[in-house]
Amino acid sequence: MSTLAVTDGRVLRPDMTVAYADVLVDRDSGTIEELSEPGEIEGDDQLDAAGGFVIPGLVNAHTHVAMTLFRGNADDKPLDAWLQEDIWPVEAELQAEDVRAGTALGVAEMIRSGTTAFADMYFFMPEVADVVEEAGLRARLGHGSITVGKGEDAAHEDFEHGLEFAREHDGRGDGRIKTMFTPHSLTTVDEAFYREYVPEARADGIPIHFHANETVDEVEPLVAEYDQRPLEYADGLDLLTEDSFIAHGVHVDDHEIELLTDRDTAVIHCPASNMKLASGMAPVQKLLDGGVTVGLGTDGAASNNDLDMFDEMRDAAMLGKLAADDASAVAAPTAAEMATAGSADAIGFDSGRLEPGANADLAVIDLDAEHLTPQHDLVSHLAYAVRGSDVRHTVCDGTVLMRDRKLQTLDLDDVIEEASARAEALFARAN
Repeated sequence: MSTLAVTDGRVLRPDMTVAYADVLVDRDSGTIEELSEPGEIEGDDQLDAAGGFVIPGLVNAHTHVAMTLFRGNADDKPLDAWLQEDIWPVEAELQAEDVRAGTALGVAEMIRSGTTAFADMYFFMPEVADVVEEAGLRARLGHGSITVGKGEDAAHEDFEHGLEFAREHDGRGDGRIKTMFTPHSLTTVDEAFYREYVPEARADGIPIHFHANETVDEVEPLVAEYDQRPLEYADGLDLLTEDSFIAHGVHVDDHEIELLTDRDTAVIHCPASNMKLASGMAPVQKLLDGGVTVGLGTDGAASNNDLDMFDEMRDAAMLGKLAADDASAVAAPTAAEMATAGSADAIGFDSGRLEPGANADLAVIDLDAEHLTPQHDLVSHLAYAVRGSDVRHTVCDGTVLMRDRKLQTLDLDDVIEEASARAEALFARAN
């Protein structure tokens, strides 16, 4: 057995308590072998966590990673205008190499901010899988399928492509890559396509992920047309199951929360995107109290504008208090759990916690910075004070992806240069 020892740090336990401990990783299986008292283990390789805080790798459970190329280009608009005027026209000009470059930029950003797994719905997904495999992260990937604005033949081709990708690419990267079927949303996909293709995905055991209840403008048309709330409509299409998860869930009522709980369908909360697009405040504490699994996602960098999950934790905690009108809602340990175990459970990975047998996905945070001093409560710091730039090391599947802030699997300078050039050419074509 080849091993990696992460030594001399404090460790975040699954119950959100903190203790001094060393972590031994089995690099052959990519799992955690044991946690022990400091100084009791040695590994074939070692990561120094002295003065640091060892946490589970963060899990970004809803994003569109290649949209890093859109960062800062389309700001300060509501969702519908933003999509129709600024996003979709440019996406129509996307090429496979654009998506590859944008994904590499996003993956580099995530590794450098302690994220070890993510769920991604976008286009040219084989290229996304290529980057994930090379970079060493863990990912749940799906081709975003849509019918609005398309002829029937083109829409069918899009959905067939989504299923084909899910079938062919599941298990890549020694199992780090898993796939899903990702119809875009309840209002951008015709009902007939759900009725035709969801049974195919179910027959093949492919998880389903889609946007739902993001804005009032998405809820009201469905209520008017079907006399049902959106998630009631989704349930009738067999979209709510234990291996399904929805993005946003901002405007859900009590009955929809009960449906999510009964069907064991997770919700991915994207607080920064919801605030920036003025979509609303998701009732996160109410969802959690109702027994819904809630994870965290950044959404794409066009509506955030970064992929730093520490920012997302802070936003989730702050916005959750406003939504509940309760300063105790979405407390620091809750926000931290949502970004780790909650997200991992939602997208179907055995990650998000540091314990024997779990995936060896972790990050080490430097605690020397002035904004992390004093250290009364490290879990509080995770939710309210840590920045992505505080991450010292990142490990996924037992492989060191960043050591002492230096990427090990990607050349950061090349990634930035290629993404910059691709973004410039993309927007020139779109204009």
